[in-house]
Amino acid sequence: MAYGFVAYHYPTPEHFEEFVGLCHQVADVMRTQPGFLSVGVWATPDGDAVVTTGAFESEEAFRATSDAARELGATPDGLSDLEVKPRLVHFLVSR
Repeated sequence: MAYGFVAYHYPTPEHFEEFVGLCHQVADVMRTQPGFLSVGVWATPDGDAVVTTGAFESEEAFRATSDAARELGATPDGLSDLEVKPRLVHFLVSR
């Protein structure tokens, strides 16, 4: 069963592009991990939110990739200095 996530991030307007760049750095690390299936970095047309998505072969593969992403300062919860409110993360399983 595949495991994934959709995360909504709310960067400050002045840090929007920097935040998107950091998301792409994390995505590049994710692509190198065992069990990786896909990753996406999206932005709403109005620039209010960045939406990240990821899919992995298993929850274990996701957890291992999360550890690698944390080394870059990325976490699936919390609030970074670049965000105006906490992110919203939904974890998913394939059906």
